[in-house]
Parts: sequence; structure tokens; C-alpha cells
Amino acid sequence: MEKNAQPAPRQSAAPRTAPARARGMETENFPVGSRLLPARLRPPVHAFYAVVRAADDIADATDLDPADKHARLDLIEAGLRGRTPGDPRGHALHAALVAAGQTGLERHAIDMLAAFRADIDARPCADWDGLRAYCRSSADPVGRYLLDLHGEAEADREAADALCTALQLLNHGQDLGEDWRDLGRIYLPADWLAEAGAAPDDLGAAALTPGLRAALDRMLDCCETLLARAGALPGTVRSRRLRAEITVIRALALRLLARLRRSDPLATRVAPARGDWLRAGLRGGVVLVAPRRARRTAPGRAA
Repeated sequence: MEKNAQPAPRQSAAPRTAPARARGMETENFPVGSRLLPARLRPPVHAFYAVVRAADDIADATDLDPADKHARLDLIEAGLRGRTPGDPRGHALHAALVAAGQTGLERHAIDMLAAFRADIDARPCADWDGLRAYCRSSADPVGRYLLDLHGEAEADREAADALCTALQLLNHGQDLGEDWRDLGRIYLPADWLAEAGAAPDDLGAAALTPGLRAALDRMLDCCETLLARAGALPGTVRSRRLRAEITVIRALALRLLARLRRSDPLATRVAPARGDWLRAGLRGGVVLVAPRRARRTAPGRAA
């Protein structure tokens, strides 16, 4: 993210009724290496997630100072590069990729470390371009990893990037209050806040101000555009199982988008409901059992 005036990290002073940040694979908004994916590729997906989750936990830890956090991320990178000493989760990802015959894809996890380092420094973004640049390292490598892991050379990577960025922004929308109160981070562009008459300190309140609501809705408008662009992705993916997973993820993203539009993430935890998961899962199941169809070519590519 672009470096502006750096806010001091906040100690949590939230009331007990403030919505809590959900953590862990079982509380994710979207499936992580579900059974829809080929069984042989689930281990490297889970190993990738373990590295990313470890890096995220380090960046978010309130009991570590910045220097310690950076040192721990350096160990994760060393492990991903096969160096010793290195974080064992990096070595585990390498081993899982070797077993799957897909060495070299550790580079996508390494790309993501830049975003976690930016998170440690609590660098705010000045505008939409800055936020989008942050997502290019914090989110887009996930989709590119999955496409490369599945051998999807012809898949629409711009659509994959759009989907991953939308997912990241929706997660930020959920955690606006916690990110500011606990970590001094803000993921709404500074120029949007200024134009809406809002200020970062407003994120410490128990409910969205009109200005914050306007800035959040502007981000959700961007998410809606990105998810529309991501609708092209399933048609360019050869793997039926990956296509089903993408279908589920996009359906859940659309439901979370709708819930964030009508709910206040400072006042309550906003997340996909059980019924959202059920309906999204059914959509994925339909893709999984549907007759094979001709694959669409991504825009700009020859058939």
C-alpha cells in the first residue's frame, strides 16, 4: 500500500459487544481446498494456506513488535526458498509441491509476503490505485497459484485477479473496526474518506457514520464490478473440479456483498449464513455433475 501518514497502532478498547474477528480454516468466508478439488492437489492447497495463515497471524499478532514480526516473515521466506534455517511450513509447502509434481509454485506465497510486511508497517493507502496495488500481492497470488497448480495455462488470469481482489476487499469490509482498533490499519482509501467527510477514528465507534457508510458502499460497488468480471473465469477453466470450486466461492462472495450492503460491520459480525453456504454448494455440485461443455476462450486469446 502507499505510504501516507502512518497511524499509531491502537490497543483494543472495543466494548465486549464489538464483533469478533473470526480466525481459522473452519471460520473462513470461502472454501479452502475443499473436496471439490482433486484429491491429489488438496495437500499443496492446504500447505499453501498454512503458510499464508502463519504469515497473516504473525502480521496481526498484538504481542510481537514490528522487528520480531519482520524476522519471522523472513524465516517463512527462507523456508519457501529451501534455505536453512527456515520456517517448517515453507519446507512443507515445497514438499507438497514436489509430491504433486508442481515445483516452483512457492513463488506465489513469496509474492504475498510483501503484503504482510506492509500490514506490519500499517501503511494506509491514498486512493483506489494504492488499494488495488496492495491486493496484487495480498490476494491475486492465491488465484494464480490455484490456476498454475491445476495446469490452467489458458485460464483468464485477469478474471482470477478480479475474483481474488473482491474476496480480499470483502474480508476487509468485515473487519473494518477490528483492523483499526487492534492494529491501526485502514483499508478504505484516504481520498474516499475525505470525500465522504469521514475520518479513520470513526472506525472506533460502535456503528458506521454516514461518511463511513458511503466509503464502504463505494468499496462494495468496486467489489460488485470485480465479481461481474470474475464471472468469465469458470468458462475458461478446463478442470471441472476447479470450476466448481470457483462457482461456490463467487456465489458466497455475492452473498457476503449483499449482506455487507444492508448490515453494519462495526455493530455486528457480517458473514455468509448457513443457507448461503448450502445454496453455493448446490451450485458447485451442479457444475461438478453437468455434462462437459465447450470451454470459452478468454478475451484476447485465440481459440
